[in-house]
Amino acid sequence: MNAPSGSSTYGLSSEARNLHWLLANLVEEVPGVRSVAVVSSDGLLLLSSDPQYRTVTTGDPAAQDGPKGSTADLATIVSGLGSLTLGAARLMDGGNVKQTMVAMEDGMLLVMSISDGSLLGVHAAPDCDMTVVAYHMALFVGRAGHVLTPELRSELRKSMETAQ
Repeated sequence: MNAPSGSSTYGLSSEARNLHWLLANLVEEVPGVRSVAVVSSDGLLLLSSDPQYRTVTTGDPAAQDGPKGSTADLATIVSGLGSLTLGAARLMDGGNVKQTMVAMEDGMLLVMSISDGSLLGVHAAPDCDMTVVAYHMALFVGRAGHVLTPELRSELRKSMETAQ
């Protein structure tokens, strides 16, 4: 599993390269996905589909059409929404939050928990097939959850800082 051509993942561990590849695959292969962000449990952006904040490229302008064009904005929204829903679940004795969906007039926002407390957020077109988006998000979460160690999160944060 190599990152798509044109990506710049040189110097990253194989686990980090694999996560970049999975993110690029999610954006490229799932119709209607506009932007994607993976946020750590403390709210820091780990992976992004925004060309300003990522090391992988898709070449599809529609896939880069996130909130205000910035996955950093998406990361902030995902982090805040994750915190809000976690607080609501605690107040309601609802257990862990697995998924949150916000349906808007001109888009959809889906947030899924990753096993280490990180979150996967996807901004999608309003006419996308939500079952397909959720399925691919679950695949990403399943594959990313067991490899997002503290060391890998640190490596991803550093790579995001240098990409800016």
